Amino acid sequence: MTFPEWAKPGIYGAVGGAIAITILGFSWGGWTTGATAEEMAQTFATEEVTKAMVPVCLDASKADPERAPKLAVIQEASAFNRTKAVMDAGWATLPGTDMPNRDLAKACIDGLELDA
Repeated sequence: MTFPEWAKPGIYGAVGGAIAITILGFSWGGWTTGATAEEMAQTFATEEVTKAMVPVCLDASKADPERAPKLAVIQEASAFNRTKAVMDAGWATLPGTDMPNRDLAKACIDGLELDA
């Protein structure tokens, strides 16, 4: 079967247009692959759970009988080491887990209002 002479530029144009639309869609159009969307959803969910658990961290700090000395240690720590100090205090441990959560400790520092 032979193609008409006018079909060749049309096919090249359609293929070129499809490639151009794909490139524009992924770079500027906001298109994502399934894996990227899943990663974004997981990151969002983790951040929201951390935000939701900050009151638990703050309540644990208020209920701690050794709150004042622990707060003094946290406040004396450099900004770089405050996260570790909150984790060592035990306030950033999520219920049902054994290990403290670094993201929760970072979020809890803001709620403790150490520099106020």
